[in-house]
Amino acid sequence: MDNLKISIRPSTVDDLAQIQKIFVETILTICKDDYSPEQIQAWTSSVENTERWLEKLNSQYFVVAEVPGQIVGFASLENDNHIDLLFVHKDFQRQGIANKLYSEIAEEALKKKATTLNSNVSQTARPFFENKGFKIIKRNTKLIMGVEIFNYKMAKPF
Repeated sequence: MDNLKISIRPSTVDDLAQIQKIFVETILTICKDDYSPEQIQAWTSSVENTERWLEKLNSQYFVVAEVPGQIVGFASLENDNHIDLLFVHKDFQRQGIANKLYSEIAEEALKKKATTLNSNVSQTARPFFENKGFKIIKRNTKLIMGVEIFNYKMAKPF
């Protein structure tokens, strides 16, 4: 971890393919113990909506984490107080990248005068957010392609 040179920068449209690849590979690999194959298939299918992804890149505070030559994670802040996305590449887990991305997003939320930070968090990401002081507000269930997927609405006051 100490040798890993991680930089955070604003994302660009040119990053989209790498961001989508990280999204799918991370869910397929890291979330497989918390969600069924059907749930994972339905969840990752959202990557096919490129317009939606481009809209997120253009309208949200969207950053990527890089090591030399490669994007290793990304995060986005929606409406100044909602963490929409926070993903770390499957091969770069537990190396401080999520912490750096979270810090960047939280700092931006504070600059925007947010009084709370909230997110819809997967079962897999729940311990990370609990470590950051987030509390569960409610369990969400969403129907995607006829498959029920659950996550948690979590929030943290500043």
